[in-house]
Amino acid sequence: MSDINNLPKAEGEEEVNKNVSHSDNASEENKSVETNNPEVEDTIAVSEEKSIDSVEKNNEATKNSDDQNDEVLNEIEDSNAEDAEDEGNKDRHTIEVKAYDTMSLEALAIELEKLVKNEKVQAIKSHVDSINSEFKDKFQALLDEKKEEFLNDGGNEIDFYYVSPIQKRYKEAYNEYRRKLNDHYQNLEKNLKQNLADKLEIIEELKGLINVEENINTTYKHFKELQERWRTTGPIPRDKYNNAWNSYHHHVEMFYDFLHLNRDLRDLDFKHNLERKLLIIERAEELAEDDNVMRAFRELQELHKMWKEELGPVDKEHREVIWEKFKAATKKINDKRQAYYQDIDKIYEKNLEKKLELIENIEAINAQNTNSHNAWQKKIKEIEDLREQFFSIGKVPRDVNESTWAKFKESVRTFNRQKNAFYKDLKKDQYTNLQKKLELIKIAEDNKDSDDFEITTPLMKKIQSDWKKIGHVPRKDSDKIWKRFKAACNFYFDKLHATRNAANKESLDAFNNKVTLLETLKNLKPVGDKEKDIESVKEFINKWKDLGRVPNDKRYIEGKFNKAIEDFLINLKMDKNEVEMIKFENKLDAISDSDNSKDLDNERHFIRKKIDEVRSQINQLENNLQFFTNVEDDNPVVKEVHKNIKAHKDALKLWKEKLSKIKELY
Repeated sequence: MSDINNLPKAEGEEEVNKNVSHSDNASEENKSVETNNPEVEDTIAVSEEKSIDSVEKNNEATKNSDDQNDEVLNEIEDSNAEDAEDEGNKDRHTIEVKAYDTMSLEALAIELEKLVKNEKVQAIKSHVDSINSEFKDKFQALLDEKKEEFLNDGGNEIDFYYVSPIQKRYKEAYNEYRRKLNDHYQNLEKNLKQNLADKLEIIEELKGLINVEENINTTYKHFKELQERWRTTGPIPRDKYNNAWNSYHHHVEMFYDFLHLNRDLRDLDFKHNLERKLLIIERAEELAEDDNVMRAFRELQELHKMWKEELGPVDKEHREVIWEKFKAATKKINDKRQAYYQDIDKIYEKNLEKKLELIENIEAINAQNTNSHNAWQKKIKEIEDLREQFFSIGKVPRDVNESTWAKFKESVRTFNRQKNAFYKDLKKDQYTNLQKKLELIKIAEDNKDSDDFEITTPLMKKIQSDWKKIGHVPRKDSDKIWKRFKAACNFYFDKLHATRNAANKESLDAFNNKVTLLETLKNLKPVGDKEKDIESVKEFINKWKDLGRVPNDKRYIEGKFNKAIEDFLINLKMDKNEVEMIKFENKLDAISDSDNSKDLDNERHFIRKKIDEVRSQINQLENNLQFFTNVEDDNPVVKEVHKNIKAHKDALKLWKEKLSKIKELY
């Protein structure tokens, strides 16, 4: 492989810039910085005015029509012109382009934060544009969903307002990106203007070399110094790049023609440039065999930049020959790149087929007639699954991306309109149910202070049964009326139980017997046989249950019993979850013996809350794994995350078992 970075220099001389004959087509499109400086514009105009005719003739003599229309050469020139304006741009090739279309909103916000924090702001434009497009689409879908929920709950569209912490986080990162980008281009513009003025001054000095009456070696040394100044002068505006290079190369050519008086110096440069260009061709031919076509093409761009910007002309007899060889290697690399793009296009076409199939599935669901709440809930879940699948599929061809997205949104909106129409009709029934439940609340509140337990107790039990038979009410009223109803019922039954406990001698006997049994349990020692020890614990639990209920003011003994059971089980080598379930079942037995449904409700609410918390923790950990895409599975950090996920999943399984147990009591 040729070492392009260590190409030999002629007699220790500095690099000479290539003449204008080939590949000097820097793009004037996509301008990112405008000079807007009349003085600079006038200066370059004067410089160009004197040389433009000869430059155009030079171009016409050295470029054929095929070269002018060669798209790949233009693409390379455009990219190099962009990098010439701001060298930080070339870092865009090394920043990984991730599957942004499969990321969640949170993952997109995190990825944007990382790019803005860790990368050069001018190098991440395409990445930020892709992330921004995905975030806006997905957030709009979320916004539509939240709006529909709001309307379904009886809200007015004009009152809808939704704020997301993820959206706020994303906006902060995006605003920081825009701020950094503006600061960068403000500083860049100042430097570009000064660099342009410096290069125009160099061109003027080049013009004067031909008319200087001094020793040719002294003039040649001055020429090499100007070349070095040109090379070390920083970037100039992209839209001035082409004319500046053309003018510079034209006067370099004229100087070489002037050197015919001293062919040794000129031929030495020609020989040096030919050697280096042959090495570039050799490297390009090697790249044409590289299987990594994108990497090869990026390096090819650098080779074209060296050919154009760092090397001067060669002898006329070699110019067309070596250019054609270089262009042939370029074409071969580009042909392989186009084949690669065709393969990518096939993948995009497959993704398009999958997305269109999902849209058809949504439309098929829309065509179904559904007249029940349960059926609609099933359809809602099906649509949500299809939406998630749609977002998880990769990109589609660019020319159909917007139309595919529009078709998807319209199919989902059609579903939502049908759903909203159904639930608007359903709300009429819900308001009827609301009135029925309000009537039951009035009965409960009117009778909660009654002391006629024989008459009132059956009444209170009946209205509790009637409550369960009434259907749904509007969601915004559901919790409020349930709390009122439950409070009235609990107040009555608390009073009933307190009265009964005060007069119930059996509960006192049960308490005294449980005190004795508790002392026996405290003195119980494991025999070393796990199964026998567990059986002993269960016998104590059963005996405890058989002794019956204790007065409400003495229920503290239940806690002491649970503590004694726990202390005994700690000494046994048992599965942690098994121990926990034994303790929980004992706890449920104590709760179920109570006439106060509030305790059971509180326990169920607590367990559900724990399940939600653990699920949230699992989701967060699994999202974190997405940022270790290039890390081996045996990495300590990755292993720790997997370990935490497993621990949380084990905990989730235990909480679900507890919820199943408590549901059996309803």
